[in-house]
Amino acid sequence: MTPPARGDHEARRRDVSEAVRRVLADRGFGGLTLRAVAAELGASTGLLTHYFPHKRALVAHALEVLDRQAAERHRPATEAAAGARGLPVLRAALLDILPLDAEGAAANRIWVGSWDAALGDAELTAGHAERYRRARRRMAGLCAEAQELGELPADRPAEELAARAQSFALGLVVQALFAPGEFPPERQRVLLDGFLADLAAGREHARGGTG
Repeated sequence: MTPPARGDHEARRRDVSEAVRRVLADRGFGGLTLRAVAAELGASTGLLTHYFPHKRALVAHALEVLDRQAAERHRPATEAAAGARGLPVLRAALLDILPLDAEGAAANRIWVGSWDAALGDAELTAGHAERYRRARRRMAGLCAEAQELGELPADRPAEELAARAQSFALGLVVQALFAPGEFPPERQRVLLDGFLADLAAGREHARGGTG
């Protein structure tokens, strides 16, 4: 690799981030090493230690890369629900979490693979917890709107409904990744719709989810 001009640290950092992204896509978190990123970059591991003095720094950066990818990811269900309000928008947001196509499955495999790396470090664990907390806050806003429209029961905090929805979706993600033949896309949609019907009816125990 021909390095960027001296002092062009931002350009080099973009190159490094792209190499990290490719390694994650090809090998997942289990294959994320300084050597693998250096090989992908066509550089020496010595150059990389300027950015990542140890594996933890590399993992932290990889999580930032995943964060950006998640924010930029195409979300067809959410786009299709543009202009809608309340429960249909919540349904769309949950659909876009699920591994309903090859892209969604690949993204979720990387995220699930990151859990082990994050759980081994208190600071990385806190970072992951904040990511899921932000997602719950967004879902709570959708739940609150659905409550105002009379689509969800108003006797429960929107935050609690959002926590249930997120927990269901993440549980379904794990099952679909481990047993895609048992949880094909159509069954995932059916289970999600059953969960939302239970949520709307105020039933405590929804169908599907974490099993």
